[in-house]
Amino acid sequence: MQTEARVGVVVDGRASMGRRHEHRHIGTAAHLAAGGFAGAVSKTCTAPLARLTILFQVAGMHSDVAALKKYSIWHEASRIVREEGFGAFWKGNLVTIVHRLPYSAISFYSYERYKKFLQRIPGLDEGSNYVGVARLLSGGLAGITAASVTYPLDVVRTRLATQKTTRYYKGIFHAVSTICRDEGVKGLYKGLGATLLGVGPSIAISFTVYESLRSHWQMERPQDSTAVVSLFSGSLSGIASSTATFPLDLIKRRMQLQGAAGTTPVCKSSITGTVRQIFQKEGLRGFYRGIVPEYLKVVPSVGIAFMTYETLKGLLSSMDEDDES
Repeated sequence: MQTEARVGVVVDGRASMGRRHEHRHIGTAAHLAAGGFAGAVSKTCTAPLARLTILFQVAGMHSDVAALKKYSIWHEASRIVREEGFGAFWKGNLVTIVHRLPYSAISFYSYERYKKFLQRIPGLDEGSNYVGVARLLSGGLAGITAASVTYPLDVVRTRLATQKTTRYYKGIFHAVSTICRDEGVKGLYKGLGATLLGVGPSIAISFTVYESLRSHWQMERPQDSTAVVSLFSGSLSGIASSTATFPLDLIKRRMQLQGAAGTTPVCKSSITGTVRQIFQKEGLRGFYRGIVPEYLKVVPSVGIAFMTYETLKGLLSSMDEDDES
């Protein structure tokens, strides 16, 4: 995503002229605020589908094959309403926001910094034929950086979201302290390997597809709203990245729950052990369990995130202009 605020690229439906083509930069705090808020808004709007995705991903850990065949979105959604209440669709959403604020902020901001650094290398600058390589590398590095810093919160989110009627973890701080007590500090990093294998390609694909689509769209139809372009480009980029990396995300979720709530791990807590257990019990289809609610979630989630980010970025840039005038 282009994080340089391009003031006046489209003004009142017309292409801008003169100095409005110049790139304006918003400050570090504005980058962090825009990225973090965009992530929080998108996650809150799509929290019910996100929880359904996680529940589907981990269903195979404790269910037999016959029970898995009866699993459906409607069946699980009905169970949540009946047993836990409607508000349970947002179970774990607080820790999701606490996680997404720094994750999105670090991801968006570090992407720009990595891209700016890489574009100083001859052949990777904005006007070169290999600008896509810089975007790909920048997106991957940004995803790895953000995931590594905030990973313990992702583990806590999974533990809270998969609780049903019995609450072993009573909140964010209780979950952190309980995991450290039961499993040691390393328990907060279960599945990090699978995450780092997946997050680089996921963010790289997302940002690369997004920038390519948006650049082409704005070149062909410069009069279209930036927010609308960001919404559709972001949604399509989310579908592409989710399809490519969903199996690794599922493996990560399974690993995060190994030994949760004081239970005995059902398989060796490693990537290969988890892969073997899924394949033996569920077959290849098991690696895409939950892909349907994920698709339903990713279109509005990624679209809202990118649209909110671009809108806030433009607003903050306009505020800077007003302060200078």
